[in-house]
Amino acid sequence: MQDQLVIAGRSYGSRLLVGTGKYKDFDETRNAIEASGANIVTVAIRRTNIGQNPDEPSLLDAIPPSRFTLLPNTAGCYTADDAVRTLRLARELLDGHDLVKLEVLGDPKTLYPNMIETIAAARTLVADGFKVMVYCSDDPIIARQLEEIGCVAVMPLASLIGSGMGILNPWNLQIIIDQAKVPVLVDAGVGTASDAAIAMELGCDGVLMNTAIAAARDPVLMARAMGRAVQAGRDAFLAGRMPKKLYSASASSPQTGLIETTASRAA
Repeated sequence: MQDQLVIAGRSYGSRLLVGTGKYKDFDETRNAIEASGANIVTVAIRRTNIGQNPDEPSLLDAIPPSRFTLLPNTAGCYTADDAVRTLRLARELLDGHDLVKLEVLGDPKTLYPNMIETIAAARTLVADGFKVMVYCSDDPIIARQLEEIGCVAVMPLASLIGSGMGILNPWNLQIIIDQAKVPVLVDAGVGTASDAAIAMELGCDGVLMNTAIAAARDPVLMARAMGRAVQAGRDAFLAGRMPKKLYSASASSPQTGLIETTASRAA
């Protein structure tokens, strides 16, 4: 396949990344993820059993690492120390797995990222050999600093986690996309397929989502729609949209060689 998503030197056929939370059970989780076509699946280490609780059902039975690239994340962490400790645990549980998603939250109500703690955690994790994909604010300066630290992808929010509000600030996202030398993936705030398509049309390299699928009336059908929307948005970006022309109409059909009508001949 051409035009693959490349993160930390590895290629992926799908530009949609999905989460595993908020589904009613592991069966629904598996069915939705399969319908999405996603290759990368993110897992909240503090909230999901991937082997740390041997007496409980493991997500790995439904989402086997042999079929999907697992992306351990630090959801629920509010300090750099907690985030680093969580991802070191994930590396042990997943036999040295080093591709991770870092997020350090600022408060439990908005789940807005605490960028001071995020930057501190990113420095430690990169120095410790992790390949860090990082959830961040849509501040272009912060995004550039995270790239300079050595993060393999920056993941600015479109709007608050779980809000479904879509892309509230496309201008900042565009600046981040234009200046970044690592993949830029929208993370948080996507509510429906058109939000995902818009993110990709802006030039994002991918989209990560969870609640938009899991909280839909039909998660499996929404997962399929999201996969198609991400691909459609990517195709539209690569095709290059026509320029916008305010008050400048342009006929879509040729203006020469028109068939004359009886009225036009009489005139």
